Amino acid sequence: MVNLTIHRDPQGQIVAFNLTGHADSGPYGSDLVCAAVSAVAFGSVNAVESLANLQLDVLQKDSGYLECTIPDHATGSDLEKARLILEAMLISMRTIEQSYGQYIRISD
Repeated sequence: MVNLTIHRDPQGQIVAFNLTGHADSGPYGSDLVCAAVSAVAFGSVNAVESLANLQLDVLQKDSGYLECTIPDHATGSDLEKARLILEAMLISMRTIEQSYGQYIRISD
């Protein structure tokens, strides 16, 4: 199972997320849930870098672990864009969870 954990600051804003595990919804190379989750996560990271001009702090370990954090130096409109993109990522992940909840769990 894929586990997505969203980390928020005291004001309720996303500051980080991490993904762990494997969906195992199909054979290796044909796992649609894994492909969807990966595309949404990495697409969001790329969107933050391109549209918010921010390099997220990314930690990737082995297979099945991704941690991304908005850097402390992020401010102003770049920070707002990054947060909006990560909220959009969460909406997309919830859509996946609605159809494939046996393969993905979201903690927010």
